[in-house]
Amino acid sequence: MNRSPLPNYSAPGVYIQEVSGGSRPIQAVGTSTAGFVGTAPASKTASVSIAADNLKATVIDNWTQFRDSFFTKPTADNAANHEWTNLAHAVYGFFLNGGHRCWVVDMGVAETAVQLEAALDVLATIDEIAIVAAPGFTDPPNATNNPGYYAVMQNHFAKHDLHDRVFIVDAPKEVADAQTLSTYQPTAVATEQGFTTMYAPWILVADPQPGQTVTVPPSGHVAGIWARSDATRGVHKAPANEVVNGALGLTHNISEQTQAALNRNNINAIRYLPDNGYLVWGSRTVATNQEWKYLNVRRLFNMIEKSIAESTRWVVFEPNDEQLWAAIRRDVSAFLTDFWRQGMLMGSTPQEAFFVKCDAENNLFDSIQKGRVIIDVGIAPVHPAEFVIFRISQYEAGVDVEVA
Repeated sequence: MNRSPLPNYSAPGVYIQEVSGGSRPIQAVGTSTAGFVGTAPASKTASVSIAADNLKATVIDNWTQFRDSFFTKPTADNAANHEWTNLAHAVYGFFLNGGHRCWVVDMGVAETAVQLEAALDVLATIDEIAIVAAPGFTDPPNATNNPGYYAVMQNHFAKHDLHDRVFIVDAPKEVADAQTLSTYQPTAVATEQGFTTMYAPWILVADPQPGQTVTVPPSGHVAGIWARSDATRGVHKAPANEVVNGALGLTHNISEQTQAALNRNNINAIRYLPDNGYLVWGSRTVATNQEWKYLNVRRLFNMIEKSIAESTRWVVFEPNDEQLWAAIRRDVSAFLTDFWRQGMLMGSTPQEAFFVKCDAENNLFDSIQKGRVIIDVGIAPVHPAEFVIFRISQYEAGVDVEVA
């Protein structure tokens, strides 16, 4: 789309003017940058309290950088202190499982719901974050002595009107056995559009002290698995049936019966499967609206919505007419067609995979007068194959096996 006026030419002759074709390709935003909040080892060692208005986020690109920034540094009078925290284990697990970049907010030692909310408020201001976790911040499975961490996580999205990230929530640690865990209802963190997801149980990893293990929340390791899956398969792929690097055991062994109960409650299980190791074996959100129950669908929409929003900012203050609407349809359709070709959308043709509507029908005169451009986009996401069903029938000549 070229609206540039012709330059003034003062002498006869042949002139060459390079003109842009008008296409503005939409760039897909990143989906694997994580944001973590918690108590850093250095703050725990020195019992450091940090005022809510002094909390800040630090960008971390590798484990060495985190260690240098958040562990106690050795001095002549103080040997290096390697007392790890849930935050440290989570960031370590993130990079171990394929994560590449995260933002970290050290809350200090005041692990209250108010301080958690303040730390999450800091992450809300960072646009590139697509994954959020507060490792180890859980409410007990009963109503007594409830710190209210889950309520803070649940309210985080409505408070900031966030639609570009998903919160990885750790299931309660204080459960007696797998049967008790299977009856837990994660309603305290549920959101209508599936912006939260819960994983269970907690995992055993190597303790910094050689020869020992320690129980840690799974959210950091899971965040790394999401990043790994995004890089190898794409955000449209459910980040499940993936090995949890660093896991040496589980606080509760999950049977098929327990898995079925967890699945009904939209809790994603981490299981040990012989010959395969410790695997993430679920990919659901804690959504009250079942349209958003699959994690890969939620994250795919997050990415597409943010990509279109960021790459169409050029539309602002352009003349709001047919020429603009055609340019919008062209750019958004090209973006979604590329997704369809990569297998990220359903349908045998682009027309079956998505639609883009931006014309006089949905941009009425009254809307134009208010300075609005309305773009209606519909996509058909690929749903995960959770249940592969074999139908086995016996007959005289042998046995038929049919995959349903």
